[in-house]
Amino acid sequence: MAERSGRGPGRHGLKVRVKTAKKRSAASTRWLQRQLNDPYVARARQEGWRSRAAYKLAEIDDRHGLLRQGARIVDLGAAPGGWSQLAAERTGSTDEAPLIAAIDILPMDPIPGVVILEKDILDDDAPAALIAAIGGHAPDIVLSDMAAPTTGHRKTDHLRTTHLFEVAAAFARDVLAPGGTLLAKVFRGGTERALLNELKRDYMKVVHVKPPASRAESPELYVLATGFRGRDDRSEDNE
Repeated sequence: MAERSGRGPGRHGLKVRVKTAKKRSAASTRWLQRQLNDPYVARARQEGWRSRAAYKLAEIDDRHGLLRQGARIVDLGAAPGGWSQLAAERTGSTDEAPLIAAIDILPMDPIPGVVILEKDILDDDAPAALIAAIGGHAPDIVLSDMAAPTTGHRKTDHLRTTHLFEVAAAFARDVLAPGGTLLAKVFRGGTERALLNELKRDYMKVVHVKPPASRAESPELYVLATGFRGRDDRSEDNE
């Protein structure tokens, strides 16, 4: 059950406070309270976005200009679809000529202009299926908002999310078109030095970004790697 307090942000200046129920853990209660008081969650509902995460990608794109018209994109760990939804809108993707391929082990409702694959990215046939979904072309951008469910143990959560970042980076290295871009989630404290050095060999520029829509208390950051050198043209200058 929720009650409203007169302090803090929320509808009409009221903050929703959630009482812990018998069948709800304290962590679930805290998550629910954050959701109820998050202005991005309310805005996403009002504007028809699948999730508040759409605003993270929008803010990164507004600053760095990734989602250009006609760009082909693969979205890893896409459910519930906020990133794919925004990418389709900004690239001009349509059902007749789809530019966006989304993959997740979780089911997703259809999104106009997006080919959705309910598969594991680690499946042997996943890369070929994603390329086929965008007409057989190498993607210009690989997106990954993948994160493992948190355990509350900082080191474990970091290692699990780092592994998913490594999966995204390896996939991008195998499939990206020359000049392409990787945008993928990591946790603060960060990307391992060896992996960052490898990215700097693969891409012209590698930076960390944290968009305003990413909660201040969240350890998440995003690695933005641009100017993919190509599999046969990677410089060793950054070693």
